[in-house]
Amino acid sequence: MSRSVMLTGTGKRYDIVSAFAQHTKVVACDPNPLAPAQYAATVRTSVPLIKDPDYVPALQRLVAEHDVGAIVPLTDLDIDVLAHARADGRLPEALVPDPVIAEHTYDKYACHELLQQHGLPSPPTVKPADIDAAPFPVMVKPIHGSGARNIFPAADAREAAFFVDYIDEPVMLQRLMDGPEFSIDCLSDRDGRCLNAIPRTMLESRGGESIKGTIIADAELVDLGCRTVEAFGVRGPATVQVFRDKDIGLGITDVNTRFGGAFPAPVYAARPGQSYPELIARMADGETIAPHVGDFQAGTTFTRYFWQLELDAELAPTGRDIVAPPGPPVPS
Repeated sequence: MSRSVMLTGTGKRYDIVSAFAQHTKVVACDPNPLAPAQYAATVRTSVPLIKDPDYVPALQRLVAEHDVGAIVPLTDLDIDVLAHARADGRLPEALVPDPVIAEHTYDKYACHELLQQHGLPSPPTVKPADIDAAPFPVMVKPIHGSGARNIFPAADAREAAFFVDYIDEPVMLQRLMDGPEFSIDCLSDRDGRCLNAIPRTMLESRGGESIKGTIIADAELVDLGCRTVEAFGVRGPATVQVFRDKDIGLGITDVNTRFGGAFPAPVYAARPGQSYPELIARMADGETIAPHVGDFQAGTTFTRYFWQLELDAELAPTGRDIVAPPGPPVPS
């Protein structure tokens, strides 16, 4: 029998949970019993908050109960906790990087420094103490930001100083990249080998999450994504965010060691049997996956939308919906 895959912090990511559920038994964990994505799973369960001392023990109990072979976090919030639990042997099933990488990728300035150490392109970046040396124009952005929160462009030191004072958290000043933005959706095995890297355009984003984009065959981006996740020793999914500046070329602005908001894009682009949920399900069973970097179908476009579930008095799905069928008919 196939081993299960556990997804933590499922929240609203019904698309991710349902994609996994097509290929394996899925245990969906979230502190909120109304987290909608849990309803796409084989097993839905509430767990303690991440800061609770019982969070990791609760996951350990679920691993034992449901024969979990891989754990994949769906948010940034517990990657560091899972990284330490993997490193000390409590949750060896977790597909997360080593603790030092988890800490560096959560801290955007530390990530910038780590990229430089590995010879990977990162836009010129300084802290507020070095504002006079800032590479204007810049983006003033939180060091621990997410969801495009509190990010502001500044043309000069006067504007930058205003936003440094305005934003109520530690920030950095990073060159404002003048060119198109891309994301590279990557997947690595348990040994940190890149299995594939699939680039996409960022046609439209809301709240830092891509909602429209197109898969592209760009060898330079494929190579950069692969080199980045292998340099960082990533395990499991990662999203590398990149700009192609007209003057300085490629620059990595973020490395998220989880699935990106545009998760459906690499699923649509994958060859049969090579979608990331399928590969992770196979890894959960102990299978060694052969790298196939650059092998995907380019040219498809995704556009994301909202949906909902109706639950009865016992919080079970009724199966009823206000729109049927959910989407246009498929051409024969």
